[in-house]
Amino acid sequence: MRWLRVLASVLTLAVTPVFGAVTQTVVLDVQNMTCELCPITVKKSLEQVPGVASARVDLDKKTATVHFDPDKAAPAVLVKATTNAGFPSAIHK
Repeated sequence: MRWLRVLASVLTLAVTPVFGAVTQTVVLDVQNMTCELCPITVKKSLEQVPGVASARVDLDKKTATVHFDPDKAAPAVLVKATTNAGFPSAIHK
């Protein structure tokens, strides 16, 4: 029975971070997107930022909606990532 309690403790520790993470969402206005390949590059640049859970890029609206862990990433880092990829961005107001 002791092994069962140990197993339960290990499983609790393994699952807790998944449910404990709180994400924030930011919308970025992205410049220089002119073709259908541009959103792919923007999305990849955002997904490489540690803490980004997901990124959706809209070519028509020229925006990127990013869900991220605020303990691991910040909007300024997301802006820098797209800018470094050749697509300057700013937080949507």
